[in-house]
Amino acid sequence: MNPLTLIRHEGHTPRERSTCGWRDRLISHEDADQGPAAWAHAVDIDGARLHYHKRSTELYYVLEGQGTVLLDGVEQAVQKGSLVHIPPGVVHGAQGRMRVLVVGIPDIADDDFYPMDEPLISQAA
Repeated sequence: MNPLTLIRHEGHTPRERSTCGWRDRLISHEDADQGPAAWAHAVDIDGARLHYHKRSTELYYVLEGQGTVLLDGVEQAVQKGSLVHIPPGVVHGAQGRMRVLVVGIPDIADDDFYPMDEPLISQAA
């Protein structure tokens, strides 16, 4: 079976509150039966709870803005055009005013979300 081609337009997909802010589900769980290689969400960072994934790798590509990404306790500055590769097991979160394309390989699934006991990282005013 050949995988199906998917075309999505921002603003025409479900938008919801997530761990890291508000996300537009560009390719997500509703597309699982079409066999996408990865899931993709556009996320407006609005405080991010520290967490990790056991099976998913995430790529963060900063579309707009700037801020920091916390990776296993180390803060890294990011800005428009930055790409962050987050392997399974790396505790991560983000703060700042950014719109980020988050690609989860193979997915971005609620059953692969493991929160840390840390408080939310608050967004800078």
